[in-house]
This record gives sequence, C-alpha cells and structure tokens, in this order.
Amino acid sequence: MRSIRPLLAATGIAAALALTATACGPGEDKAADKPAASSPAADKGGADLPADLADKLKEHGVDLDKWKNGEWKNWEKDKWLREAKDFVNPVIEGLWKPKRMTTAKAPAKTLAAGDISGDQGVTDPEPRPVQAQAEKKPYHENAAPVGKVFFDSPEGTMVCSATVVKDPKNPGKSNLVWTAGHCVHAGQAGGWYRNIAFVPSYNDLGKSPAALENAQPQEIAPYGVYWADWVSTSGEWISQGGPTGGTGAPYDYAVLHVKPEKGTKSLEETVGNALDVNFDAPEAKSISAMGAWGYPAAPPYNGAIMHKCIDRPGRLSVAPGTPTMWRIGCTMTGGSSGGGWFANQPNGKPALVSNTSIGPVTSGWLAGPRLGAGAKQIYTAMSDKFAGQ
Repeated sequence: MRSIRPLLAATGIAAALALTATACGPGEDKAADKPAASSPAADKGGADLPADLADKLKEHGVDLDKWKNGEWKNWEKDKWLREAKDFVNPVIEGLWKPKRMTTAKAPAKTLAAGDISGDQGVTDPEPRPVQAQAEKKPYHENAAPVGKVFFDSPEGTMVCSATVVKDPKNPGKSNLVWTAGHCVHAGQAGGWYRNIAFVPSYNDLGKSPAALENAQPQEIAPYGVYWADWVSTSGEWISQGGPTGGTGAPYDYAVLHVKPEKGTKSLEETVGNALDVNFDAPEAKSISAMGAWGYPAAPPYNGAIMHKCIDRPGRLSVAPGTPTMWRIGCTMTGGSSGGGWFANQPNGKPALVSNTSIGPVTSGWLAGPRLGAGAKQIYTAMSDKFAGQ
C-alpha cells in the first residue's frame, strides 16, 4: 500500500494541505471484468432510473448503434440534448485512446472573464499573480484525487480538470467527480457535451507531450478511464452560462457519477482517496490559504503537466444580485477549468470548497464559485440517486 506525501505547502503562508491514499498503486489490484451497460440516473426531480439506455436515446430519435458509430458527432440543434433530465452518455469503448487525449484542447473561451461589472463593494482588489507550480511526480502519490475530464463539443475534443469527492451514501466507494458546469454543458447557447470521461492522475509521471507519444497506456491513464453515466449541473448555469461565464459563473459547478470503462471497482477504492466537500466555508478573510489544482492547457502550458497555485483568497462579484465568488492569484490557463480548490478544515484535513471557473485573458488570477445550498442540493441528489449502487 502507498501513502501520499503532503499535497501542498505554501512559502510564506501558514497552511499545508495533505491527502492520504489507502489504495494500492496503479495496476496493483485492479479488476478486469467488463462493466455492465451504462444506466443513467434520474434527474434531481425524482423520476425513476431509466431501465435501458437505448430506450432513453430512442425517445430522442437516436439509435444506440448509430450513436456509437459516429452519430454523436451530429450537433444539429434538435439533436443536442439540453434539459437536465435528458443527459445521455453511452460508453464507446476505446474512444479515449492516448493520442486522442493528448490532442484535446482547452475550452479557452469559458475561461475568459470578460468585463467585471458587479458590485465593487464586495470585490476585493485584484490579487497579484501567483506562479503555478508543477505538482510532484508521480501524481498518484501526491495528488491522487486530481485528474482530467475529456469531452466532445461542436468545436472538437476538449479537456478540463476535476477532483474525486466522497459520496455520503457510498462511504469508501465513491464514484463522484467534481468539476465545472462549463465542462459538461454549453449553458444558455447549447446542451450537454458528449463522451464525457474522467482520467484520474492523468500522465502520472509528468512526461512531456513528445514523450507521451510513445508512452504506455498505464502511464497516461494509470487507473483507466471512467465514463460519466450521469451528470448534474446548476439550473442557473444551464439558463445563464455563457462563453465568458456570464451571470452563470457563480453557479459554474457540476457533479459526475462515473463508472469504469473496464472493471467494477469504485473510483475511490481504485484511486485510494476522495475529498470531502465543504458547502459552508468561512468568509475569505478567515481563510489563510486556498489551493487550486489542474492541468492548464492553453499557452504557455501544454495540458500534460499537473499544476497548483496557493494564495489567500479574496472576493469577486461578477454581477449585481449573484453570489460572490472566490478569487486567488494564479497563472494557470484554460484546461485548469473545473479543477478543485481546497482549504483546510478545523480538523486539519483538506476539503473541496470550489472549482476553477473563470479568469482574465492575462492569466493572472482565477475565480471559482462559492459552494452553498444550490451546490449541496445537486451533490446530495446525486448521492441519493446512486445510494447502495
């Protein structure tokens, strides 16, 4: 069994976050049996679980076989499912090959903050840029819950970052992943993205893009590929989210329930760790340090290397009447979107308190939503729907 060294330590900041792994390392004890067919959960409105994914697709005039053979590339408006209850993401085994992962692009438009015209009374001065630091390698020993989300959009193959989080109804066996809403849904102008999958500890040894061309699959995806069989994001993101975040930015969060493309062991058991989520974090002035993790992909970064930033958080308001967001200094760029933000709790253990949502074109800071009652409702509903599964 392996243990994880401290996840971060900030020079000049009186804080240290640490993650502890309890599982074996990649490839040491992994089930190899093929998973059952994907079966999405019901939406948070309380409907029953659909009995068959093919029937779910058929409701929208989609043939499952045609979908897997390329029909998913049809982004015509009437084919792009938008409503919360209409998420479908059938597993297409072998789709996320190493080369396809390495060529995925960052959803850069969603990282541009645009004009900040909110209530300046609750916006603190812009923080100084904090240079992102590369995480220690191998990642599964230093930041096991962190990984990358891959998905397809009308613009092509895209990538975000994400974090394994605990599942209250399945303790020790979580299959929940936290990311940004804009990494799963296009917001007011579109619908659900497709072929959404999570790869924990992507590029475990931190190899360069050139070296990854000849890397073994287990080096790129040490724990395998996990497909989202259900996703929830906020109604505000769906109705208000835009290319620059828009008024949906303070609600830009999402929870994935995933299943392995191969094998049956839960994500938490496989990775060896999952983080608590804190929906009641104190005011920014009470937090000495907050850390953001992710895989920045837009220049000057290349998407292959996990990075982190640590800073004292401040407040950002993007529009009157919307919740105040967290903001920290950080030079990470697109691709880090959706990556978890962590802060120590009173018990000394780190918990996820936000995720990367927006930042300026100059890449000097990042902002993430403050998780409250709405985020907790989505998280709790997801846990409830998969209780005991």
